[in-house]
Amino acid sequence: MTEPGSDRETELHARIAALEERLAEMEARAVDAESRGGAGLMDAVDALMDSLLPAEVRAHMRAARKEQLLAMRTMVDIWIARVDRKPEDRGRPRHETISLDDA
Repeated sequence: MTEPGSDRETELHARIAALEERLAEMEARAVDAESRGGAGLMDAVDALMDSLLPAEVRAHMRAARKEQLLAMRTMVDIWIARVDRKPEDRGRPRHETISLDDA
């Protein structure tokens, strides 16, 4: 516990005030982004991440987001291929060989 009037208490109050100011700025950006539509919202999320996370962390998160989107694309491609198959082939189990040496 900090004593009233101590340097530690003064420091904590200053840090809280700075955080509240930063939060108000982020909320204002979010409101602005919402008024501009969906693309603005992504800009606000990116700006928030930029202000909170170090560049190296953001780079890893962007790479992970891309990999997740690529995985979703692959799943959609598989579903499309299933729709395109002939009706007589849909009921039979399909076996597929995937070579790991080509990777």
